[in-house]
Amino acid sequence: MENDALSIARDLIRCPSVTPADAGALGVLETRLRAAGFDVHRVTFSEPGAADIDNLYARIGRGAPHLSFAGHTDVVPPGDEAAWTHGAFSGDVKDGFLYGRGAVDMKGGVACSVAATLDFLAAHGGRPPGDGSISFIITGDEEAAAVNGTVKLMQWADARGEKFDHCVLGEPSNVETMGDCIKVGRRGSQSGTLIVDGVQGHVAYPHQASNPIPDIAALITALDSEPLDRGSDHFQASNLEFSSVDVGNAAHNVIPAQARARFNIRYNDRHTQESLRALIEERVAKASGNRIRACVEWEPSNAGVFITQPGPFINLAVAAIEAVTGRKPDLTTGGGTSDARFITHYCPVIEFGLVSKTMHQIDERAPVADIETLTRIYRGVLERYFA
Repeated sequence: MENDALSIARDLIRCPSVTPADAGALGVLETRLRAAGFDVHRVTFSEPGAADIDNLYARIGRGAPHLSFAGHTDVVPPGDEAAWTHGAFSGDVKDGFLYGRGAVDMKGGVACSVAATLDFLAAHGGRPPGDGSISFIITGDEEAAAVNGTVKLMQWADARGEKFDHCVLGEPSNVETMGDCIKVGRRGSQSGTLIVDGVQGHVAYPHQASNPIPDIAALITALDSEPLDRGSDHFQASNLEFSSVDVGNAAHNVIPAQARARFNIRYNDRHTQESLRALIEERVAKASGNRIRACVEWEPSNAGVFITQPGPFINLAVAAIEAVTGRKPDLTTGGGTSDARFITHYCPVIEFGLVSKTMHQIDERAPVADIETLTRIYRGVLERYFA
């Protein structure tokens, strides 16, 4: 059993762990971590209406400081597998690239963190220096609903008395090349549906009906035309994007009774979930006047905005990246959501992993050189952290 990052990544990729299936991926990690002396727990969580999800928590050492590496072994579906140059779950290496679903997002990153940690422990007598601890927070539920994964695993660990000082999440954070950025925060995400009620009727007798389509179009225009804000010190401007408009009407001669438009808002730290919802409802009411019958139906959201403030931990990570790549990474808050939104309630968290260019694509692949680079960076983080 080889413990270099490439070997671990290939073993993980060969497990077709499309959410919610584990397909043996967590077992790949459990075997290696147990052999290195980690106390390993496999924890399964359930939720009505959602698939049961297996997760892994492993820790070596019992004291502080406690550094954790987080990630997920579930992946998105491969799509048309016949279109892949190499099998989606082959783990093939060709011309300096590791191919397979999850190579970038994010089995490659998980493999690098495990390989770096095992190498670090081997160099320090098999234990973290001093009274320190290293742990792994690994879920199988990041690419889908994310209800039976990291959010519950963190609650489970907290109930056991686990205390985390800092965390590195190995999501593919770099945009163009290794070392170009660290994600230190994420905007929040809130979805909803704008609903406009009309009166159904025959198209030849519009005076006997009330068509909701022009009304919802007017409200969409009103919501889309006024910015939510102009950004903040750490975040870009919030944005509201409509993703679908539907009236559920297959007939050409019927004015529909209702129109619905789905939207998503990515919001910054100028808003809370509550203030954001109030703002949208206020704008809908203003644009509706006394004529349009409209409301907003909000979807539950656990994707709030967060920021890890600059300080010694971020400085340490920057130094480790710069020492290996020669680049000083930008500190960014762009992109979508990640499981860092759950971890931030327990300790400061940053995201740093591979280059994101091919994630979720056909022929997802990671340069072997990048895998080696990321492993060296994580090794540097560990050395600096426990110095």
